[in-house]
Amino acid sequence: MKDQLTQKGTVPDDTVSKESNKGHEGKRRDLFTLCNDKLIVGENFLEALPVFNKLPGFGKFFFAQIQVALILSFACFGDNWEPSYPRNDNHNMTLFWALHVVLLIASILTWTHKPRERVTLLSREQTEEWKGWMQFSFIMYHYYRAWSAYNWIRVFVSSYVWMTGFGNFLYFDKKKDFGLQRAVSMFIRINYFPLLLSWATGVSIDLYYVVPLHTTGFFMTYLTCFLAVKLEEKAKMNYMRSRVLAIAISFLVQILFFETRAVDSLLFFSKELHFRFQADKYSAVLGIVSGLCMKKASEYITWAYAGDHRRGVQMAQCTAGAALIWCWYATYGHIQDKFAYNPAHPYIFIVPLLGWLMLRNSSRYLCERHCGFLEFLGRNTLETYVLQFHLFMNHSVQFIPIVIPGSGADGLVALRVLNMLFCGTIFVLVAVWARKVTVTTQNTVVGFMQHFSAKKLAPMKSVAVVEETVELIKTDTSKRDGEGFESA
Repeated sequence: MKDQLTQKGTVPDDTVSKESNKGHEGKRRDLFTLCNDKLIVGENFLEALPVFNKLPGFGKFFFAQIQVALILSFACFGDNWEPSYPRNDNHNMTLFWALHVVLLIASILTWTHKPRERVTLLSREQTEEWKGWMQFSFIMYHYYRAWSAYNWIRVFVSSYVWMTGFGNFLYFDKKKDFGLQRAVSMFIRINYFPLLLSWATGVSIDLYYVVPLHTTGFFMTYLTCFLAVKLEEKAKMNYMRSRVLAIAISFLVQILFFETRAVDSLLFFSKELHFRFQADKYSAVLGIVSGLCMKKASEYITWAYAGDHRRGVQMAQCTAGAALIWCWYATYGHIQDKFAYNPAHPYIFIVPLLGWLMLRNSSRYLCERHCGFLEFLGRNTLETYVLQFHLFMNHSVQFIPIVIPGSGADGLVALRVLNMLFCGTIFVLVAVWARKVTVTTQNTVVGFMQHFSAKKLAPMKSVAVVEETVELIKTDTSKRDGEGFESA
């Protein structure tokens, strides 16, 4: 057994101690590093057992599930925490906007430059930043019952779903990867933790309505892109015609569903999902259309930022972007009655969205920079979305937990803010942890699929090739966690 552990990369404790102290005399290893090292030892030990030593990644998968169970238990504990007070008593627009000012300051302090040889429109860092500030507003909207911001929040939710169509279209159009592994990987990434959390806390999946929206948006994009590629390959259509026809067919199918009584079939699931799907019925497909236009948009950006003589073009873009946002607000965005606004939303959300993109990418300087803090928040949006209901708020989002004495509905503002910051810190840390173990689960399951696929192909390949494939599954850490599986 000891020999097997050594082959897996585990070395004796005295060797680890010597190497870790090399050049770091007198420094203590922090608790996180120590726990991480012990976890790696446990993973390697499990994979060295005769039952599991032929299944690379099983140790990571097993310990990830233990961590998932711990997170679920903590979420249940937080959801039932007492004392608490009704969330309706927490309505405070002053604090809602004040925290956005704090967020702006944090964004400025973490303003980061990432120079590129050529201008990149909607880089991954920028989309993560975008998701980050929208998620912050979304969570604070819930926490402080910011009813007057409803229309803006609806645009933010639609922007998330728009990104599902946009990012996955760019992926499929470039990679043409329609394999089972991609579908399973995305299904796990989007659904695995939310489904377990729904089961553990006893709440309906309706509470996490963004999850089914993203899931259906992904598979709709998958099918649309698959059809486009087949039209190009089998029907010998050129690139643009095949994409336009596939998107037109997808659009038509959705129109026939959402604009007829067929949409009432969603009532079979719930009234909540019936409303949510109609509010974002065209968000993902409009993201696909935008993805199709991405090449031309990138060419325009490159041309506009080629030199100082284009400064007038950049100013015109700024003006046009601001005008789009103002037009949306002047016509519909200012409406306070959400029941009057909701019917128009699916058709008009794209206007402020495009306006924001024009403003955010209105110079090369802005294209090459992003906010590190917002990017961090944006990387964990799925987990912060579902866990907010049980840790930042509780009792299925209807109450605010009181951890610091005197921070109830009638408490001092300073104590209430302190309570919010304490709960928020715990909530974000757990969300980051949840994302890490979810991505580990995602990658190990895909690794299992690749491993078994390699075994099936073994008779047709040399042993060396098969071993190289398995080794790649075990050691490839060149990509950021989840990259290649998550849309922009």
